Amino acid sequence: MGKPVINKGLEGIYMTESRICKVDGKAGKLYYRGYPIEALARHSSFEETCYLILYGRLPTRKEFDRFDMLLKKERALPQGILDIIEETVGRADVMDILRTAVSALPAYDPDAYNKSKASEVRESVALISKLGSIVATIGRVSQGEPIVKPDLSLSHAGNFLYMLNGRRQGTEEARLLDTMLILHAEHSSNASTFSALVTGSTLSDLYAAVTSGIGTLKGPLHGGADSAALKMMNAIGRPENTERYINRALAGKQRIMGFGHRVYKTYDPRARIIKKDLESLQKHASKEVRRLTAIALRAEKMMVEKLGKTHNIWPNVDFFSGPVYTAIGIPEDLFTPLFAVSRVPGWCAHMIEYWEDNRLIRPLEYYTGKVDREYVPMGKRG
Repeated sequence: MGKPVINKGLEGIYMTESRICKVDGKAGKLYYRGYPIEALARHSSFEETCYLILYGRLPTRKEFDRFDMLLKKERALPQGILDIIEETVGRADVMDILRTAVSALPAYDPDAYNKSKASEVRESVALISKLGSIVATIGRVSQGEPIVKPDLSLSHAGNFLYMLNGRRQGTEEARLLDTMLILHAEHSSNASTFSALVTGSTLSDLYAAVTSGIGTLKGPLHGGADSAALKMMNAIGRPENTERYINRALAGKQRIMGFGHRVYKTYDPRARIIKKDLESLQKHASKEVRRLTAIALRAEKMMVEKLGKTHNIWPNVDFFSGPVYTAIGIPEDLFTPLFAVSRVPGWCAHMIEYWEDNRLIRPLEYYTGKVDREYVPMGKRG
């Protein structure tokens, strides 16, 4: 028997069927349950998008109001979770704090291990809501400020900003964050979703699956590119330095952060949406946001001209995210945790769908080491 074909990183391997998300990398299209991402970003809300991802259809007004109420009721965090956050902020990475807090949530859910479909959806609602509260509270405690209780009159995005900053922010900031949450809510079989499915395929619970997703998202090859892109913009410094910086980086074969994607071979449709939002901010943006935007737009223009059509290297969703988050008032260390806040409906929906026809995920590896080696007692080893 010859050596089998090895698909590094399982690239190009189909492991299941799904009705949740379609990513058309060649055409630059993204669909949630068949709906184009452009339509959802323009017309929907994060709450409605969560309903769509979980249930497979858009809700009626009555269904939406009930779902929204359930989300709001789950915002409050148990004291034990608040204690974890206060004990670990400043001593651990923010993603480690988030992972630890989420893994402790079953202790406060008396029905956490119920395997019914209704319970799985209920847990999904709790996770969607509580992840927002956890990340906002981590940010709040990191600032040395007192914890803020959730405001049930606000939207998911508006409440996140309120719990983070201790004040109600303008509707434009909440709208921008809402759009960012929608754009990151789902993206087919990415690394963190696969990680969640591997955990859940053992018939572990939804909390454990989401905890696995968070752990995977922590790695810089999956999460964190928006933060890296922002660091690059700050390293550039002034807009007029952009072209020189990028030319030097390309000459040195350095990666330009926020460009290129494993799936998209054209412009990431989410990046187009964020770019438009960023451009619309300029009239009322701070000097810092205008600086970052000017750098981002010059870098994008240069990279598209140099590497877009010739090398299929285009801006991805992370490139413009940093300036938008900065405009909203999100600190850089919360960028990746906020990604998790966005992505939890996708993780949960994929896990619930996979359990409909569950099979333990157990890929093979091809052994290349020695066999039948002689065991030498320790006293006879040189």
